[in-house]
Amino acid sequence: MKLKAVLFSFSVLAYTGFTAQNIQNNPGSNHGNRFEQLGTILPTPNIYRTASGAPGHGYWQNRADYDITAYLDEDKRNLKGSETITYYNNSPDDLDYIWLQLDENEQSTVKNAGFQFPSTLPAASNDQQLKVTDLPEKDNGYGVNLEKVTDASGNPLKYTVNKTMMRIDLPKVLKKGEKLVFKVDWNYNIPNRIKMGGRGGYENFAEDGNDLYTMTQWYPRMCVYSDFHGWQNHQFTGRGEFALVFGNFKVSMNVPADHIIGGTGECKNYDQVLTSDQMSRYRKAESASEPIEIVTLEEAKKAEKNHSKQRKTWNFEANEVRDFAWTSSRKFVWDGMRVTIPENNNKVMAMSFYPKEAYGLYRKYSTKAVAHTIKTYSEFTIPYPYPVAQSVEAANGMEYPMICFNFGRTEKDGTYSEGTKNGMIGVVIHEVGHNFFPMIVNSDERQWSWMDEGLNTFTEYLTEEKWDNKFPSKRGPAWTITDYMKLPKDQLEPIMSNSENIIQFGPNAYSKPATGLNILRETIMGRELFDKAFKTYAKRWAFKHPEPADFFRTMEDASGEDLDWFWRGWFYGTDPVDIAIDKVTVAVPDLNTPPKEAKETKYKVEKPLQNTFEDISKIRNREDKSITFYVDKDKDLQDFYYRYDRGQEKPDAEKEYTVKTEAGIPLDAKDQEKFKNLTGYQIDFVNKGGLVMPIILEFTFEDGTKLYDKSSAQIWRQNEQKVSKTYYFDKKIKSIQLDPMRETADIDTSNNVWNSTGTDTQVSKFQLFKQKQGAGPVRGGANGKVNPMQAAGKKS
Repeated sequence: MKLKAVLFSFSVLAYTGFTAQNIQNNPGSNHGNRFEQLGTILPTPNIYRTASGAPGHGYWQNRADYDITAYLDEDKRNLKGSETITYYNNSPDDLDYIWLQLDENEQSTVKNAGFQFPSTLPAASNDQQLKVTDLPEKDNGYGVNLEKVTDASGNPLKYTVNKTMMRIDLPKVLKKGEKLVFKVDWNYNIPNRIKMGGRGGYENFAEDGNDLYTMTQWYPRMCVYSDFHGWQNHQFTGRGEFALVFGNFKVSMNVPADHIIGGTGECKNYDQVLTSDQMSRYRKAESASEPIEIVTLEEAKKAEKNHSKQRKTWNFEANEVRDFAWTSSRKFVWDGMRVTIPENNNKVMAMSFYPKEAYGLYRKYSTKAVAHTIKTYSEFTIPYPYPVAQSVEAANGMEYPMICFNFGRTEKDGTYSEGTKNGMIGVVIHEVGHNFFPMIVNSDERQWSWMDEGLNTFTEYLTEEKWDNKFPSKRGPAWTITDYMKLPKDQLEPIMSNSENIIQFGPNAYSKPATGLNILRETIMGRELFDKAFKTYAKRWAFKHPEPADFFRTMEDASGEDLDWFWRGWFYGTDPVDIAIDKVTVAVPDLNTPPKEAKETKYKVEKPLQNTFEDISKIRNREDKSITFYVDKDKDLQDFYYRYDRGQEKPDAEKEYTVKTEAGIPLDAKDQEKFKNLTGYQIDFVNKGGLVMPIILEFTFEDGTKLYDKSSAQIWRQNEQKVSKTYYFDKKIKSIQLDPMRETADIDTSNNVWNSTGTDTQVSKFQLFKQKQGAGPVRGGANGKVNPMQAAGKKS
């Protein structure tokens, strides 16, 4: 197929434009700031965080190691715990107090953060939802009960509880490089998370009288002290998740003897808590390529019927993790298999725990999805470093190091819908994926939900695509975000918003950042550049505490792409994408009209062409004897100036100087045949939404062929409201489609199409003639006009 599309680039031809629209209007009057650098919006680089987005040579982070014992009282639904924390001050600062998180206080009616939401009278309610208002609110008995806070020697430490945060005042300053060892004993009543909400608690199965426990945010945890925030002690309101410190954990859980436990890290005493048959199956699972039931469905059903009064203690250890979570129930079926991460040859136990109510789905898919997730995320980020990865069916979705809680139950007869299956696979991928963001790349979720949820949702989308190319992903593809982007501005917030202040939390923290990253990968940067930069970010900030600027800067530093316009628009703004084809001007060449004769403008030089005002710089430069002025003696006019300044020559009244415009010559028969089918198309675009994006076009020609072209977003840099682009083809266009693959999140595709029969078309002609040999383009100034001083350099 012979098809030429050129943009103002004829090598042997000259032309005159068909309308004045070929030259963009001076954009100064409508130029915005979309392409300006982020500048002072980002924090100033320093020795801790560099301008490249990498940790600086002075980067530091504190550390906390935990030794915890826990006692689960199933009858009272109470958890009792005791912990020893070793806190390392690696900061350059001396600390006279420290902060801990008491997240379970959010379940208390009197100890919670006190962040209330507006409320209105419902149209209908039920007896479970409706309760008589108590003012003041009565204590519901939930929240952390602190029994003892002491130093390593048992001496009491002074502390203050402020809602979900606890400050411990130190008896002496904790200096740089020192460590602090202290102890906390506590207990709390475990809430019914199905009724009360929240991430941790118990779920009761009325049919068999058993509970399933998810123990999360269950122990007093150290707050992060950092170079960019100091103490991150923002209250826990139930939404914004966690900022946590890396460390090593040793945890012992004493539970009913018929319970099965899954937890962060590795169990160190399976041989003491499992039956011989279960231990044998676990050994087989360690080398299996398909999931093997370690605790079988039959064993789980049998355990449901007999509530043991005996106790067992499970011992777990986990290194270089920021948190610890666990689950306990006699209802669990447990399966596992070995998966090897190719990038680091790490042999990981992928495992799943689930009640019989989820058996039909989880037995088929859960552990395989776990294995697929850690392998795929390892390709796009860093190799999975931990020894286990676990999925627990608990009718919700929440993530912790090496363990996560998901949903996915079948109907009572074991059947399930495609929607339930895909939802279950999607949530397993998402929650297991959180091992990378934020469990390893340890961002501050309390402040920046998108650095956790958005980056993870994006990588989840890549992983779902590699699970099943037809997987019905709801977050990631550009077209899935348009309904959100259409909302009125008063219902939108920038992605760069605090977690607690977001109205549309799901779209804002999950979908929009994930979509933005996918647009960067597929449309703006390309996969190779993006993937390299994204892996660089993950590698730089693995087991560290990144901030948004570290991500933005790394993505640019590792790719060589200036993306400030994208961060500014997509992350800091709320404008949508709505680029429209405003008008198309079609022009055909006029091959028969002879070219106009060359024009000459003649004038006489009465005096040298010099500046009319002697400014201070010129005067001082003449007075400065160290300056030697360069005089171009090779040009006639400059030579005239040189002689005139020295009184050697006066203006010649008879000498004429000429500005001459070169003309072309008519096309010969061969050229006329060559260009008789040429058609020019000027496409005028208007930016209705405000957010700039690349212009992607699909041309469909009258012969049925198609051609694609993409202009980068920088085409808008001098005029952010409207821009034109001209093409020349040797066949006629039938239609033009803007953004044919819906890859820019354009909220209105009705204005993205032009048809040759449409009313928004102007038809004109342009002259086409042959350029004289040796003639070059006339050079002009910013307005395209001839500079008389330049042109006067040659005599007529």
